[in-house]
Amino acid sequence: MIERIIGFLAGWNVYVISAGGYVGVALLMGIESACIPLPSEIIMPFAGYLVSTGEFTLIGAATAGAIGCNLGSTVAYYVAVYGGRPAIERWGPYLLIRPADMDKAERLFDKYGSLMVFVGRLLPVIRTFIAFPAGLARMRMLPFQVYTFVGSWIWCYALAYVGFVLGAEWNSSPTLKSWFHALDALIVLIVLAGAGWFLWSHWPSRNRRK
Repeated sequence: MIERIIGFLAGWNVYVISAGGYVGVALLMGIESACIPLPSEIIMPFAGYLVSTGEFTLIGAATAGAIGCNLGSTVAYYVAVYGGRPAIERWGPYLLIRPADMDKAERLFDKYGSLMVFVGRLLPVIRTFIAFPAGLARMRMLPFQVYTFVGSWIWCYALAYVGFVLGAEWNSSPTLKSWFHALDALIVLIVLAGAGWFLWSHWPSRNRRK
C-alpha cells in the first residue's frame, strides 16, 4: 500500500515533468499556486534531480517554477478581485480553505503590506493563499507580479538545489540510497498523518458544528 502511494506521488510528478520539461514544472507549480493541494516540496526537488542528470539547469528549473507560481497566483488574485470575499467563502470549502485561513492571511497582509507577498511566498501554507488578500486589497499588478516572482524564485531554487544535491549523490552513495529506502515508510506515514489532520481540521461539516 505504502509503495503504491509512493509510486503514485512520484509517478505523477515524474510523468508531467518528464513529458513537459520546464513547461511541466511551470504547470505543476501553477496548479499549486492556484490553491490546489499539490505541494511544491515534491515538485521542485524532482526538478532538481533532473538538474543532476543534466536535463535541467538550476536557473531554468527555478525560473520555470517561479513563472508557474506567477500564473497560478494571478488566477487566485483575480478570483479575489472580481469575486471578493463572498466568492472565496463560497468556493473555499471545496479547496478546504477555512475562513480562519483567509483571516490570518489578510491580517498579515494588512500588517506588512505589499512586502507580505514576497515574504509569504517563502512560507509554507501561507504562500498558497497570499494572492487572495492581495487581490482583495487591489494591490497594483506590477508590484504583485514582481514580489511574487522574486519570492517564488528563491523558494523554487532552494527546493531544486536540495533535489540537485541529493540527486548527484544518489547513485554514488549507497549509504544515502539505503537511508532513503529505510525512511520511505516513515515519510509516507508523516505525509498521510499531516494530510489527515488537515482534512479533519478543515472539513466543512466539522467546522459548522463549532
